[in-house]
Amino acid sequence: MSDPRRCPHPRVVVTRELPEAVMRRMDALFQARLNHTDAAWSAEALRVALATCDVLVPTVTDTIDAALIAAAGPDLRLIANFGAGVNHIDLAAARARGIIVTNTPGVLTEDTADMTMALIVSVPRRLAEGEKLVRSGEWHGWSPGGMLGYRIGGKALGIVGMGRIGQAVAQRARAFGLSIHYHNRHRLPAVLEGQLGATFHADLDDLLRVADIVTVHTPLNADSRMLIDRRRIGLMRPDVFLINASRGGIVDEEALVDALEGGRLAGAGLDVWEHEPRIDPRLLALPNVVMTPHMGSATIEGRVASGEKVIQNIRMWADGHRPPDQVLEGWA
Repeated sequence: MSDPRRCPHPRVVVTRELPEAVMRRMDALFQARLNHTDAAWSAEALRVALATCDVLVPTVTDTIDAALIAAAGPDLRLIANFGAGVNHIDLAAARARGIIVTNTPGVLTEDTADMTMALIVSVPRRLAEGEKLVRSGEWHGWSPGGMLGYRIGGKALGIVGMGRIGQAVAQRARAFGLSIHYHNRHRLPAVLEGQLGATFHADLDDLLRVADIVTVHTPLNADSRMLIDRRRIGLMRPDVFLINASRGGIVDEEALVDALEGGRLAGAGLDVWEHEPRIDPRLLALPNVVMTPHMGSATIEGRVASGEKVIQNIRMWADGHRPPDQVLEGWA
């Protein structure tokens, strides 16, 4: 008798263009419908996909809400997300339908930490402003008072969320002479705190009061949405820099812009936005904001590794086993 949990030849729909090597492997292993145009699908296209597949492979740009899941066909049993964040998927609705959700944790840690460290350096040292000045043709040579920024070494870095990425950022920041302070739902073991030279702040407000640079590394969920709100932005000193390479909805963007325009924050480094890809035009006008197009995890190696994790999750599920990266209750 065949195992009812197995699905040896799953119909897999992939919503965005993935690295060519990953798509070739999916095509060889599964009954795969691939998106070679890389155009984001509409809600209607997603609805059709959900009605006609066993496995959906979405990305952060696909909103898989309760209505779409309710309209899914009876064969949909796995949503194998390409990426670590799953805030775009209604996990409760998926659980109610008995649909497993997986993600790809860990593979993008180093890439995101590198991008975060680049923003931590570039904002206080005004690298984006300097680059624009050179390109404008208006630079007239070195001067003692030209393009003065702030020294990185000796400053206090406040890390909000000390998971894999937060810890990787801390390791890099120590090499730049920053002292490490962090807030997390759970305190790290004393041995790890010692290795990172990290000071724990049980109260996020206390962390924001002492940090010279604040960087955000929490997943976006019900608890973290607008975590850095207007009140908390008001706790930061006017010479503080805010870095966000996590998710836009964690920071109150309107309050952030108001603080930057009013001189109540020194600057910001942003790789994500609240209404991505739309960006508040007021942000575009601010010279003390470094902006990158959600590229924190954008390395060839990272994208291929994410694709391999998706394939591993699908194969384990298709063989009747629990996928290694199943998203559990703690994410919701």
